[in-house]
Amino acid sequence: MDAIVLFVQCLLIFGLSLGIYHAVKCVFVSTSLDNIPGPPSQSFVKALHTILVKDGSIWEQTPHFVAANGALFGPGLLATLGDQHRRQRKMINPVFSANHMRFMLPMFYGTARRLRDAIKSRVENGPQELDMANWMGRTALELIGQGGLGYSFDKLVDDKKYVLAESMKRMFPSVSKLGVLPLFLPQLRAIVPAGLRGPLASIVPIAAARDMKYNSDFVAQKMQDIYDSKKRALQQGDEAVAEQIGQGKDIMMKANMHATEKDGLSEYELVSQMSILVLAAMDTTSNTLSRILLILAERPDVQQRLRAEVIEASQGEDLSYDRLMQLPFLDAVCRETLRLYPPLQWSGRVATQNTVVPVSNPIRGIDGKLITQMVVPKGTEVLLGVIGCNTSKAFWGEDALDWKPERWLAPLPESVTKAGLPGVTANLMSFLGGRRACIGFMFAEMEMKVVLVALLQSFVFSPSDTQVLWIPSPVFYPAVNEDRTTPRMPLQVSAYHQ
Repeated sequence: MDAIVLFVQCLLIFGLSLGIYHAVKCVFVSTSLDNIPGPPSQSFVKALHTILVKDGSIWEQTPHFVAANGALFGPGLLATLGDQHRRQRKMINPVFSANHMRFMLPMFYGTARRLRDAIKSRVENGPQELDMANWMGRTALELIGQGGLGYSFDKLVDDKKYVLAESMKRMFPSVSKLGVLPLFLPQLRAIVPAGLRGPLASIVPIAAARDMKYNSDFVAQKMQDIYDSKKRALQQGDEAVAEQIGQGKDIMMKANMHATEKDGLSEYELVSQMSILVLAAMDTTSNTLSRILLILAERPDVQQRLRAEVIEASQGEDLSYDRLMQLPFLDAVCRETLRLYPPLQWSGRVATQNTVVPVSNPIRGIDGKLITQMVVPKGTEVLLGVIGCNTSKAFWGEDALDWKPERWLAPLPESVTKAGLPGVTANLMSFLGGRRACIGFMFAEMEMKVVLVALLQSFVFSPSDTQVLWIPSPVFYPAVNEDRTTPRMPLQVSAYHQ
């Protein structure tokens, strides 16, 4: 065992050395970019559009992003490039359409009612402090399970811990504890044979890496079990399973069943897609919902205003898809939260060939000459600042850092609407844009609104005495006290009596 640990340490040192070499090389190799002092805020929009949309095929995800997601989930949407990524995305895209969302809405309401009943049973004798991050995580997992895989993960009845949900919630905190090590993962994967990566990761002398490996393996095995059970049922002629897949509740298997041989996914790709979609849909949406509930708890006037809109519109009935999505203040609250607190802080891209990026306004270089475009060498990595775009005072005004849902109830300023931001929705970069934009943004929006409609009609939320901290990681998550590895957000919850 000591020899194996020594071997792993040698691999780590070699991989780190390669990474450091490339980093030093980038610092000391001169390019035309060295002449740029840093463009003013109004100049980056044209570059954003070029990188994400116009030249999206040139600007790919960074090697460490692809390597990290490949290590965690296998060859799914987040870990594939080029034609393979386009093939996967083309297969899944129609299932996230507005028509499919309308079809899934009754199921969403059913799950939201189960959440409501579970919380109601806990506060029927008076206000209680509940971990709403836990409830939001369980609900998001159940919604993507039902809506994406045709599978129920959690009946939302008891307080027992679900190992799958716990493993998924610990995934991003484990990644954030690795610090800069993921930056060197491409070099490590290049020198370690594929068959040895798993066994070596299980014994690597870094606790966070071992935790990450354990959790990703657990999630992958659960997805494999779900896939195998449905495959066996179909082979045995289980009409219920066949009908469920045919109706579109099972995103993955339905898409693959109707694909041509050329466009179809392998079993490994399919299971990887399942892992990625479940984790991405669970963590991003549940943490955004947690953020909204905390804001509403701290602003009871806003909470009551939103509750009044929901009650008046619902009249005790489920809202139609169009009515739900068009409730003005509910929409404003969701958009403003996504603007100021997007799940992702930034996204990286790398130029796969020498290219040119224009700027909106000329930049005066360090040498005094005007620059109208940037010549970018192959291999150059850039960071696309999601929060920076969403909170730019040049776009949103002097109150850009304030949470003000009212800004969405009037026409947005021309500085926003005419900026040309390449986001897929609402002049926001929260779901990115272009060929690698978030594929499930409509699913996330509908999920948030359904859950809020169900909860606000039945409960009042107030802050607890415990301070909530928001921890930066691949996705922001709430935590309390010194335990920053376990997502948690306690709120006081009481029954609402109309």
